[in-house]
Amino acid sequence: MINAGSIGMPLHFGKVPNFLTQRMGDMGEAIVESILINYGKSELLSRMSDPNWFQAMGAVMGMHWNSSGVTAVTLGALKQRLNPKAHELGVYILGGKGKQAYGAKNQIAKVADRHSLDGKSLIQSARMTGRIDNNAVQDGFDLYQQYFLLSDEGEWTSISQGMNKNNRRARRYHWHSPTVKSFGSSPHTGIAGIENQKVLNLVDENAETLQKNMVALTSEKPTEVIKAMKAAEMPNRHDVRKDDINQARLASVLDLAYNRDIENFEELVDMHGVGPRTLKALAMASEVIHGDSTRFEDPARFAFAVGGKDGRPHPIDTKSFDETVEMLQNSVDKAKLGDKDKSNALKRLHKAAVSGEDKGAPLDFIEELIDSEWNHAEQNDGKTFMGSVLKGVTRKLMDTQNKVLYGRDSD
Repeated sequence: MINAGSIGMPLHFGKVPNFLTQRMGDMGEAIVESILINYGKSELLSRMSDPNWFQAMGAVMGMHWNSSGVTAVTLGALKQRLNPKAHELGVYILGGKGKQAYGAKNQIAKVADRHSLDGKSLIQSARMTGRIDNNAVQDGFDLYQQYFLLSDEGEWTSISQGMNKNNRRARRYHWHSPTVKSFGSSPHTGIAGIENQKVLNLVDENAETLQKNMVALTSEKPTEVIKAMKAAEMPNRHDVRKDDINQARLASVLDLAYNRDIENFEELVDMHGVGPRTLKALAMASEVIHGDSTRFEDPARFAFAVGGKDGRPHPIDTKSFDETVEMLQNSVDKAKLGDKDKSNALKRLHKAAVSGEDKGAPLDFIEELIDSEWNHAEQNDGKTFMGSVLKGVTRKLMDTQNKVLYGRDSD
């Protein structure tokens, strides 16, 4: 499930609010364990190497849909939750942001020694990915974080991120060991960055001539610029618009959640009062777990699962968030004991949503949906990074946020 791609991410500052930190860890842990139970370690690492899937997962966890902060926050939450039981799961998250990235060498050595892996080769792989991302891909982005996801069988995925302070953008680089033929020939599975920015990728397989003429390149501005990956750009603006998402897919999930009898998925419904918003969030989480690689070209769609911490597309609904996590974790716990009824019900939920997509979508329903979710948030203690939503106040503040940060609202 490898999907090379490029995603533009505006630099996003600030911290995750306290109400969301625990919930993000809970959601991410349940999703990762579900993938491991259903598909195994190699598939998890493959998905992690897909920039679009990674961004979608962060959105389902409540992070802002196009934020550069998705990288550190998502991997930081997963590292904290998964590493204490990595010996059971068979996957370790090493490295990190800033100083933590420099500790990866010793961490890799310890894991390699524990599982009789070739530590020297793994350390070299981590070192080379960082060097290439920071130096050989000459795109104006300085690396400031690097994560190395390593299985107890020696398979790995590297995720690193650089920033460009001049244009206030970030670029994320993804590697997956089974796809790396050599560190000198198209090693990346995906580069997430700005679609239209020129990139001199000196490790692209088409750049052999450039590799052989590095001395000349250091003294002359290259006239040939290699575009590394198929691109999909994320805008600076915060709001979600209809062109950002596959409307038929979102409409199918909404139809499933609001127009069908929830008892059709009674294996999932073991709490009183579970409603359509929870079923919607469950359907989107199940897509992250069970969907194939073609379904993640519109990560913004997944922000409608539980909402986003910045109120885009709407505030976070903590009730449906908590119910979704409880159901996901319950399915994981039972599957570990050999009872896969709930896990299979999640698969059927995803298949039901997919089967309804051929109905199409009503025109221009996104704004109406966002208005409805904001009204719900104002009446039911929806939350953003500023705390509980205040009727008539919070949304106005959010509507001006983009102009304050970027000085424009159209791109």
